[in-house]
Amino acid sequence: MTTKLLIAYYSSTGTGTQMVKWAKEAAEANGAEVRLRKVHELAPDIAIDSNPLWRKNVDASTDIPEVTSDDLLWADAYIFSSPSRFGVMASQLKQFFDLQGGLWAQGKLANKFVTAFSSAQNPNGGQEQVIQGIYTVMQHWGAIIVPAGYVNPSTFAAGGNPYGTSASIDGEGNILKADEVKAAIQDQTKRLVDVTTKFLG
Repeated sequence: MTTKLLIAYYSSTGTGTQMVKWAKEAAEANGAEVRLRKVHELAPDIAIDSNPLWRKNVDASTDIPEVTSDDLLWADAYIFSSPSRFGVMASQLKQFFDLQGGLWAQGKLANKFVTAFSSAQNPNGGQEQVIQGIYTVMQHWGAIIVPAGYVNPSTFAAGGNPYGTSASIDGEGNILKADEVKAAIQDQTKRLVDVTTKFLG
């Protein structure tokens, strides 16, 4: 059975966009059917236009559809990704979660497998708390969390976050240790697909 994977993310300046594209590549290389979806942008154009990287990412992501509740129902497994906003997930992703009360009440979000990524400008910019915040929501849903853990050397090379791969950026928006972060994302994604596939099979 082919694992159906939803990758749903929010990114303002493009770090998260790159991270989930790496995840999509890895998931497809490991046999998963993937839907890559962004969450709805809540910020006004005046805010987006104030940051050239933000505007560039928005314009470059127009071909990525917005995530819907139907995508959640379709998938066997989820990857969620959010930057840190003062140590919590971005409001855009949180709003998407908040709109799923109907599916949650019907038990339709239970027993899905999930893992998460995060990013921030600093190495200690709240990435771990963002991932844990996502996992808190997933526990309410009854999902099965598959963290990165310390099962791959790439986790250590990318910074040692066992909850999920996290990235930091420089002043121009470039991912620090990009090769290491990419490898950790690929290994974490493969782990999620492998675990889900074994369960389904």
